[in-house]
Amino acid sequence: MSQSPSNLFDLAILGAGPGGLSAAARAAQRGLSHVLIEAADKHANTVQQYQRRKHVMAEPSLLPLRSDIAFAAGRREGILEEWQESIRRGNINVRYRSLVLSITGTQGAFQISLKCGETIHAKNLILAMGVQGNPRRLDVPGEDHECIQTTLECADDHRDETIIIVGGGDSAIENAIGLSTNNQVIVINRGADFQKAKHSNSLRIGAAIQAGKIRCHFQSRIVRIEDDKSPAGAGCLVTVTTPAGEIPIRCRRVILRLGAIPPRGFLEPIGVRFCSAAADALPALTAELESSVRGLYIIGALAGYPLIKQAMNQGYDVVERLLGNALEPADHPVLQCKLRSAPFGHDVDEALALIRARVKLFRGIAPLALRELVMASTVRLPESGHELFVRGEYRNSIFNVLQGVAYLYVPGAATMVIGEGQMFGALSLISGRPSEATAVAGPDCVLLETPRSIVRKLLRTETAAQAYLTRVYILRALKYYLMPSAKSATILELAKTAETKHFAAGETLFCEGDPIDRLYVLGSGSVTLSHGIDGVDVIGAYCAAGGYVDSVGELSGEGLRSVTARATVATEAISIDHAAFIRALARDPSMAERMERERAGQLAQYTHMQARPEQGKVLSFLMANGVGEATSVLVIDESLCIGCDQCERACAVTHDGVSRLDRKAGPSFDSLHLPTSCRHCEHPHCMDDCPADAIHRRPNGEVFIEDTCIGCGKCEENCPYGVIHMAEVPVRMSVVARLLRRTPPEQPKTAVKCDMCIGLKSGPACVNSCPTGAAIRIHAEEVTNLVNRRAAAGS
Repeated sequence: MSQSPSNLFDLAILGAGPGGLSAAARAAQRGLSHVLIEAADKHANTVQQYQRRKHVMAEPSLLPLRSDIAFAAGRREGILEEWQESIRRGNINVRYRSLVLSITGTQGAFQISLKCGETIHAKNLILAMGVQGNPRRLDVPGEDHECIQTTLECADDHRDETIIIVGGGDSAIENAIGLSTNNQVIVINRGADFQKAKHSNSLRIGAAIQAGKIRCHFQSRIVRIEDDKSPAGAGCLVTVTTPAGEIPIRCRRVILRLGAIPPRGFLEPIGVRFCSAAADALPALTAELESSVRGLYIIGALAGYPLIKQAMNQGYDVVERLLGNALEPADHPVLQCKLRSAPFGHDVDEALALIRARVKLFRGIAPLALRELVMASTVRLPESGHELFVRGEYRNSIFNVLQGVAYLYVPGAATMVIGEGQMFGALSLISGRPSEATAVAGPDCVLLETPRSIVRKLLRTETAAQAYLTRVYILRALKYYLMPSAKSATILELAKTAETKHFAAGETLFCEGDPIDRLYVLGSGSVTLSHGIDGVDVIGAYCAAGGYVDSVGELSGEGLRSVTARATVATEAISIDHAAFIRALARDPSMAERMERERAGQLAQYTHMQARPEQGKVLSFLMANGVGEATSVLVIDESLCIGCDQCERACAVTHDGVSRLDRKAGPSFDSLHLPTSCRHCEHPHCMDDCPADAIHRRPNGEVFIEDTCIGCGKCEENCPYGVIHMAEVPVRMSVVARLLRRTPPEQPKTAVKCDMCIGLKSGPACVNSCPTGAAIRIHAEEVTNLVNRRAAAGS
């Protein structure tokens, strides 16, 4: 039966996701007659479809939550249960299994037609249905095959299947890794890499591909899907076009992870206009989130705001505005506090507009992205002459100059003046290496310091920012790593020929005997350089970030590579045209002299290693186990170790009884043992995606976990070396509590790892407690010296 128009609702909300729930709860709290319409049979359908036990983050972490519905980071199941209880407590009028066919009418008299035949009348509408109900399609023959699905509830439900995952983003990677334990997984990625995914996810799937756990076809796409008519009958036959041609793949299921787009076919007949004709264009909305149809508001992912907390705030805000209450954005108080010290006035929007106009990195990025970035950043007003950081320190942030100037000092190079709108610190951030420069504040200097995690997120989501940072990174890398004495014109000339290239661990940059057409400078990661001797590949040298690869071949004049270069870990390299470089070298005697010194040193390494091929095997072992990205890795000489476990006991005593070290675990080779202990990586995988921002790095490279850890386990999952584990850290009780024999409160598990014994003046307890000197800690750059010392001692 249709509802009488005389009894129309003040507000109808389409979609019982986080934004819709928040809007309905606020309407109920404020006494508005409302109805929450949901096509599925449960609330928060998108979250319901997350993988079981998935940790849901509450980002941006600094953004206050403005809602009558509770939400904090936690497991999917707990969050859904809390929201279900909020629906009951809040007297929310929700209608499940109510598919909307069409919307007609205008403000004050909207009519919502349901599939069941009923019509609902409302004065105002909020569309909060997200975009997951409209996933991108393959647009190929057979795309409606029964083997195709767009969600994965639980990877453990599938065993011994061949499964294709289509996509290169985070959800595709997480599904692929989850399924790979018990299935054969093949990823079809249109791109050449996984650069749009989170850094940790990109590294995880790169490692899985390298280990053979997952197959991936890059720059490939599905062209058709049909029934598998073979005797085995796997399910479907998928034809994929790859750079090498078309290939057939028989599989049980195909999981599409291509994202979703706004349902224009549903929205445009209502009168909703879009920003452009592009399939993924967003609806045109006012600052109050009202569409081109008066009284119709759009919030959440459908409006371009995919984060749960954003959608919940928007649902709350729209209801308050319908009641005539003017609201500042939820982030306004945080931004006001952040910008208070900046000499840009007291209006937040004006200050943000000025920052956006001045800072080159921020031009072209979305307004919401800028607000989130500034909210997580810090405004600094250092005195002239104040050292912001010194050469050799590891950096966890970048600086943008909002006003005045800053100076960068590098030995052997002219002082670089960083003016208004420019940035510095990016080279260390991208490379993971210590800073090459000392940064000093100039007169009237006002800086915006932005954390590493926020910059990485910005680069994943904002192409304009990524392009600008890449340009600056190339120029600074050429200046500091390759040509500190070169003129600016020379650097600019070479930068025009530059490209950035990404290599997975074990991937080859070039092979011995290849023609030399590009010069490689390592931006991050490291490579081994090897020769073929009697049919055996023998490592002759190691090259870290900041070095140039194969200087021997570059300057030989023969035009052929003298070695094979392979990445030891995920590596980024800048390549420039070799002919242009040789021309620049001829014009710069000091640069030519520097390159000749590098060539002589590398040639000496080759000669030394060729005389002792066993050293190359040791070096290969160390590199294969992540020592190439370590700032401090524990190495035990098993020829000296007596197995007393003093190192492990000393670690436990130092850390409240919980050891961060497992001496017996870990790989060994030629009496060298790498126990399970943190390597303090140059690019700490554990820091990526930490929802509580609890993992930090000191200027000396030490990576440590703060007490703010929430025990989500993301760092344990992201660490490729298995050195982080979740443990119950004992609670320190007062003397009175112990005398009264009170039971200590139950503690949730938190992440623990080696912290280099912060606070101990004597240094790491594991090394100091070793009675034979078997335990040492080394930096990646000391690996070659370690190998040479061992060879000299054994000769």
